[in-house]
Amino acid sequence: MTAIYDVYVGVGAAAGSLIRYHVGRWISRISESSFPWGTWFINVVGSCFLGLVFKDFWWHQHDTMWWLLLGTGFCGGFTTFSTMSYETMHLMRTNRWMAAAYLASSLGLGCFFIWVILRV
Repeated sequence: MTAIYDVYVGVGAAAGSLIRYHVGRWISRISESSFPWGTWFINVVGSCFLGLVFKDFWWHQHDTMWWLLLGTGFCGGFTTFSTMSYETMHLMRTNRWMAAAYLASSLGLGCFFIWVILRV
């Protein structure tokens, strides 16, 4: 049975990763800033989506496969902590204030929006 779990996580992660790649490229093309808006946007939106999925699972009984597909797979593939970490370190070399703002706003807004979603 674990092979089917792997398939659900893998399909979700593949979809999330592909969408992240295209959204990130699109935002990078329209933004001429050194601030990494693409990753920032993806992580904040991904946190909101994960909050919505979690809230729905909290109140309704769903098959575990949906959590593996949407929560673990899609949100795990869509959001990217490693890229955020890399971009923060890159910004540290050029603009420490921007690096701090990027990290604080990414984590802060992500947690804030999840908190709001769970409270509403």
